[in-house]
Amino acid sequence: MFIFTRYKIFEFTFFTMLFFLPMQIQASPWRIGTKARIGGRYDNIRMCVATDPGVNGGPAMDISIYAGKELSSKTVLEFDLPAMRPILFGAAFKMLQFEPSVTLKISVLSTNNLKLQAGPMAGISMHYGPDVDSDSSGTNRTRSFFAMGPILGGYGGITILRPHGKFDIQVGITVYTIPLWSINDPENHNGFVLGGSLDIAMLWK
Repeated sequence: MFIFTRYKIFEFTFFTMLFFLPMQIQASPWRIGTKARIGGRYDNIRMCVATDPGVNGGPAMDISIYAGKELSSKTVLEFDLPAMRPILFGAAFKMLQFEPSVTLKISVLSTNNLKLQAGPMAGISMHYGPDVDSDSSGTNRTRSFFAMGPILGGYGGITILRPHGKFDIQVGITVYTIPLWSINDPENHNGFVLGGSLDIAMLWK
């Protein structure tokens, strides 16, 4: 069975990011952004590094790179590539949590200075690490396993347009659920995640 080491986690994250970046950094009509997500989640399968063993879930945050492309005057397709959590978890905890996603944002109200947007979000969650009953290190750290599943959710928020600035600002709320299934796992770790986050982003011009 394939076993992740700290270096293999780095390699997986690095080359996956390289695979996605060409889609994200193309010249016009793409717009590049950086996003911070701060929130929490219920998670009955994966260890949370910020809570005690046996606690289902806890706080969740990430910093990501993303790109948006206008499909029409009222719709934008955005690709989100998480960066902070995959690298931090790999370096500090020998874990992988990587959750790229796509959001379709539809403008329900638009002015010269503001857009009110909402729409569906979908992605994929990939996990390698111990379960919810594990310590982060030591003899009470449980065996790591690989699991994955789809991310399904929705977004609602505003985009503040700054005609004379170098970037626009986005503030919104994302809610999501993730069913997770383990792969080649004798203990058959299956579960689900339910979470939400406050998203604050800069969309560069």
